[in-house]
Amino acid sequence: MRRNLLQHTWPGLLIASSMLGLAPGVAHSADYPTKPITIVMPFPPGGGTDVVFRSVSAKLQAELGVPIVIENRAGAGGTIGTASGAGAPADGYTLIAATTTTIASAQAVYPKLGYSPDKSFAPISLVGTTPFVLVAAPNIPAKNLKDFIAYAKENRGKINFGSIGNGSASHLVAELFKQRTGIEMTHVPYRGAGPAQADLLAGQIQVLFDNPTALVPFVRDGRMRALAITEPSPVFPELPTFESQGVSGFSAELWYGLLAPAATPQPVIDRLHEALRKTLGDREIRKGMADRGVQAVVLSPEEFRSKIRADMDLWGGIARAVNAKVD
Repeated sequence: MRRNLLQHTWPGLLIASSMLGLAPGVAHSADYPTKPITIVMPFPPGGGTDVVFRSVSAKLQAELGVPIVIENRAGAGGTIGTASGAGAPADGYTLIAATTTTIASAQAVYPKLGYSPDKSFAPISLVGTTPFVLVAAPNIPAKNLKDFIAYAKENRGKINFGSIGNGSASHLVAELFKQRTGIEMTHVPYRGAGPAQADLLAGQIQVLFDNPTALVPFVRDGRMRALAITEPSPVFPELPTFESQGVSGFSAELWYGLLAPAATPQPVIDRLHEALRKTLGDREIRKGMADRGVQAVVLSPEEFRSKIRADMDLWGGIARAVNAKVD
């Protein structure tokens, strides 16, 4: 009888033991968060991505009930910090600020990338998007996009365009623009937006793609001429889009998103997504982002993963086509 009793009770003991083994993880997910959360910022302080995440961090902190710490780990086009975030414990206490550049195009640009954009992360949500503006030096005799395209075709090999780095979004969107219009321009990469803007002001390069907020002061005082924008923006309310000026399907955008390391428990991802959804639904947060040229956007984790994969195909394909590799 005792032997039969043990035979019947042993599976039950196994199940109970397994449940006890899972208990700490279950409790952790249910209680999350209980301590400060770090968002790894893979760019220097004061840049566009840094400003966007700092603008939402106070409200996100209030929603989660714990401090949010922005930790800047810049280098290699944002890939150093992103790689460090990918290797963090998958417990929801280290998150990663992500962009089109660090996720969608990075694998094609950096052959020795220390993470898989598709497999190393658990998407939480998109945070926002910003369009691109094409600006020209004032000595370029073009008052609109049509004039510029005509001028570029008449002056093949004489137009230089700047970017904030080889393989950056500002580089790849210009390559896409070349493909769509059939014009020829020579790429001049810089280490950041500041040096590229300075050389445009000095006439060393003729055009540049950049985000709206960074360009407003230069355009308003006449030191640059804005020719077109990929999507309407309250920062440049009168500026026509590429689409409206004859470049069909040209609606490229830079996006910002929030990721966690892969294998982060789903209840933690759900908690973070809900807190971020409430944060981005706040009227003052949305207005503050809009004033910076950023549209607040929320996607479900599944929708965000689909966007990442689609954009990896788009921007990765462009990067490979122009051999935009960084060793």
